[in-house]
Amino acid sequence: MKVKLPPEWGAKPVSRDAKILGGIDYFVLWSSLGVGLLVLLAGSLLEGLSFFEVLFVSLLGSVIGSIMLALPGVVGSKYGVPTMVSLRPVLGIKASYFPTVLNVAQLIGWTAFEFMIMAQAATLLTSNLLGQASYSFWVIFFGVWCMLLALGGPLVVVRKWLERVAIWLVYGSTVWITYHAFSSGDFWSWALYHGDSSVPLLLALDLVIAMPISWWPLVSDYSRFANRPRSAFLGTVAGFTMSNTWFYVLGAALVVLLGIRDVVASIALLFFGGVALILILVDETDNCFADIYSSAVSFQNIFPKTKQWKFVILVAGIGVALAMSLPIAEYESFLLMIGALFVPLLGVASAEFFVNRGRSSIVLEEFYEKARAVRPENMLAWIFGIATYVAVVSFVPELGASLPSFAASFLVSVAVNRLKGAR
Repeated sequence: MKVKLPPEWGAKPVSRDAKILGGIDYFVLWSSLGVGLLVLLAGSLLEGLSFFEVLFVSLLGSVIGSIMLALPGVVGSKYGVPTMVSLRPVLGIKASYFPTVLNVAQLIGWTAFEFMIMAQAATLLTSNLLGQASYSFWVIFFGVWCMLLALGGPLVVVRKWLERVAIWLVYGSTVWITYHAFSSGDFWSWALYHGDSSVPLLLALDLVIAMPISWWPLVSDYSRFANRPRSAFLGTVAGFTMSNTWFYVLGAALVVLLGIRDVVASIALLFFGGVALILILVDETDNCFADIYSSAVSFQNIFPKTKQWKFVILVAGIGVALAMSLPIAEYESFLLMIGALFVPLLGVASAEFFVNRGRSSIVLEEFYEKARAVRPENMLAWIFGIATYVAVVSFVPELGASLPSFAASFLVSVAVNRLKGAR
């Protein structure tokens, strides 16, 4: 019997009848993607700060990062194209292959990280039953389940999985974990603590911004299904700001208040913590879905004629192999590396779509047959932004590199394009 897969759009603009997702759909999607064990792990890096410092940098960084995440999604909503295709008028069709390769590499890395931490959490709960084979079993189990979600596509996942099942389980379990974490430790000592300055505030802000920024190369893969650009923008900002703030604060709280650096183990120690951990794992799979699905869509920017399902199976398989062979290490460096590559690119894309073009609108053909091979002026701006990011991290890390590198690439793109226009 032949299995019929849902329709796939790949590098082509989505059809009008597929533009059915509204603001609530995007709130659910991005509040779900902002939830995760890896976000808790990132939040635990803020343990040297006081409660109010953690709350401040988590909220401010989430607002800034979520706006930066949602902005390029406006292009996807308007033209119905995925993110890597939306970079063709910015960098050129051939030059867009470079960030596409980088994006696929980072998404495979995120996929492997997700498989690792989900398998570790499940192993913590089932090692007595499965023994030494527990970790390998769960890596393969989550790999197969997330692959099936990716084959279903975003319309199926958002409407039939997240909104009906997963998001309600994770909201409930997160409330439960938050209540017990804050009631089990000495909250007031943490609230009145002034911090040990081990993490400069601007660097901490950088770590928070890095999480939503890591998602922006995927955003138009989903915003292209929006019924209105405004709905996708507001739903994305509101959903990701809420969940990212919540989980960064909760990640720090689990370490500070419970005194256990392993955030997964600290959840399991709570009253009914094992149940809460299982419910979070149910929702965690949507992060893997997004990584795998968008890897396949990104591949199709380079290989548009290859079927999407083939890339889905390939990425899931590589993620499983990496999760079996690599330890979770240097997670902070991984987040900063993502920022170094994609924050400046976001600056260039924002300059091109919202400033350089002025009031002239991009026509759909510029994403396809009328796209130039290379836009050297914007490539230069991107490289300058990367150099700025690296320089700040190397010489004045306490300044925070995300906003300076975004501003540098944005301003260079505007300046170079205006100079070119004047000439």
